Amino acid sequence: MLGLSLASFAAYGQDAGFGKKNDWWNRNPSYVVSVDEVPVFARRPMKEIGVQQTKLDSLMLQENIALSMADVLTFHSSIFVKQYGRATLSTVAFRGTSPSHTQVTWNGMRINSPMLGMTDFSMIPSYFIDDAVLLHGTSSVNETGGGLGGAVKLSTRPADTRGFGVQYVQGIGSFATFDEFLRLTYGDARWQVSTRAVYSSSDNDFKYRNYNKKMNVYDDAHNIVDTYYPIERNKCGSFRDLHVLQEAFCTLGRGDRLGLQAWFLDSKRGVPMLSVDHRGDDEYVNEQRERTFRGILSWDRMRGNSKIGVRAGYIHTWQGYDFSKDKGNGVMAEMIRSRSRIDTFYGQVEGEYCVGRKWLFTANVSVHQHLVRSKDRNVLELNSQSLAQGNKKKVVVGYDEGRAELSAYASAKWTPVERLGLSLALREDMYGAEWSPLIPAFFADYLLSKRGNVTAKASVSRNYRFPTLNDLYFLPGGNPDLKKERGKTYDAGLSFAVGRADRYALHGEATWFDSYIDDWIVWLPTFKGFWTPKNIKKVHAYGVELKADATVRLSKEWQLGADASFSWTPSINNGDPVDWADKAIGKQLVYVPEYSASATGRLSFRSWRLVYKWCYYSERFTTSDNDMKSKISRVKPYYMSDVSLEKRCSLRWSDLSVKLAVKNLFNEEYESVLSRPMPRMNFEVFLDVRPKWGRKK
Repeated sequence: MLGLSLASFAAYGQDAGFGKKNDWWNRNPSYVVSVDEVPVFARRPMKEIGVQQTKLDSLMLQENIALSMADVLTFHSSIFVKQYGRATLSTVAFRGTSPSHTQVTWNGMRINSPMLGMTDFSMIPSYFIDDAVLLHGTSSVNETGGGLGGAVKLSTRPADTRGFGVQYVQGIGSFATFDEFLRLTYGDARWQVSTRAVYSSSDNDFKYRNYNKKMNVYDDAHNIVDTYYPIERNKCGSFRDLHVLQEAFCTLGRGDRLGLQAWFLDSKRGVPMLSVDHRGDDEYVNEQRERTFRGILSWDRMRGNSKIGVRAGYIHTWQGYDFSKDKGNGVMAEMIRSRSRIDTFYGQVEGEYCVGRKWLFTANVSVHQHLVRSKDRNVLELNSQSLAQGNKKKVVVGYDEGRAELSAYASAKWTPVERLGLSLALREDMYGAEWSPLIPAFFADYLLSKRGNVTAKASVSRNYRFPTLNDLYFLPGGNPDLKKERGKTYDAGLSFAVGRADRYALHGEATWFDSYIDDWIVWLPTFKGFWTPKNIKKVHAYGVELKADATVRLSKEWQLGADASFSWTPSINNGDPVDWADKAIGKQLVYVPEYSASATGRLSFRSWRLVYKWCYYSERFTTSDNDMKSKISRVKPYYMSDVSLEKRCSLRWSDLSVKLAVKNLFNEEYESVLSRPMPRMNFEVFLDVRPKWGRKK
């Protein structure tokens, strides 16, 4: 029992029915397309029994081709996206947890850093992702272990083309920003081959008003007569990113398919100066570089009511961070030279077996072998005499460690009657030589009313997250005695879906969740002058998530669509006090907004489309005691608005589109992280060219 959703309504040229794709661009450049009559009710996919998820289709992912996955999640979900600035570290967190509690997979392979436990979403161009699914809370157990907050499932799919295809997009924007996108495709009855490339660069020297500096205005007698906050430019924030994704799929017949997916990125980014830093950008170098390769080979076989899949993958990441400072005589002194190398080997075997229309059994076993070498060379002064002689001692600190991570999963899904679905999942994880206790998860949903397709969902699970390699081995400060974090999560919700074929579709969900996490790992300062991780906190996170989307066909030429989400997420520290003066107990966690919301509206007229996107984050505290006396103890709430206008046309030799995107429409002054200013109103223009050479009808 699955209600009519936006995907099945064929809004803006998506599916015109269940499971059937339209190559609408080749046939008609108009955004407003006629849809076939579709049933309001269909059988529920058994894999989704009781699952709380948010699906992002290719339309959302490529509305603005220059966006990263961090930008997409900001405007199309209510999870918190923490950004350190434009083209800098961007992490996501579900339901009041930390970024390391969010697991991320790409085509089934986990891509969280084994050193830090998190994923930088600014390094994932949305142009490289065809489908994205957010699995909230308990639902993440179906994908991977360790997702105490949730999981993000990213995937690509075959291009599904006939003949040769070309797409080239050129974007030119504010701050000397240039974005270039190229896709080459070839397909026939057996092969589907796709090459995607993205190159982005920018001076990223936007202006902002620095509220951390106050300048005085003096009269002739040197009396202060006025004060003001200066306008400054973002310093040391230039970047350039190159991404190349190669895919090839071969259908062998009789349900067998081989696949190759290879993704290479090369990034060089300046780390912008804090707004409290008074130095000039020519006084120091603050730069990070990364080269990463991700590759997956896959084999899938489908036979009647069974499916088998085998995957093998490899990830290689080289990361470098350099910090040099001008000694005052024009000579740069090297302060930090950090180098890290990560090699991950991945393998997975999975299977599905369906018994009639009431039972579905699934199982998989996956292994990740991580090899990490992290080195940080610091220059330490020996003494005043050696300093005068110009002698320094170079000390290299770091670690060279490996860890195998094994995860086994099995589930049974049962629909005893048409209205009721039940699912039991079991997962077992091993990190190194330590096993987690059995991780059970139970899901249920029940169709309360066919009229409106009103469905009740509920789930419960426990979960575990093991410490990262930095938590255990970082020098100085690593703690090899850390315990794994333990969590329990309860979910319950209602959803509905109504619609009328070729007229409108409306879908909504409301979810309540309650989560308890013990032995939460926190890095704390020591009397020796460095920080070390400890199992300190007990966190209680609870709240409500709301989602809705709608599409209305106003006339033959007009179409209106919208989606919105809202989250209320208290995340309270209930752990033991660190000392008698600890005021953090009972307070909201650092950098966790209690309220967040997003909304997107789309208006289409013939081949024109107007898109408006809005998001909101409430205040975030920067201190664990939620102190309100100092302006540096909180980051102010902010609203953000983007708008774009696009026109498409079809010529004899090519399909074309021109788009104008305006970001930060209302010129908002805001920060996502303290003292990290974000750009005010800025623009970008895109030209999309798709030649018709080589296409087959």
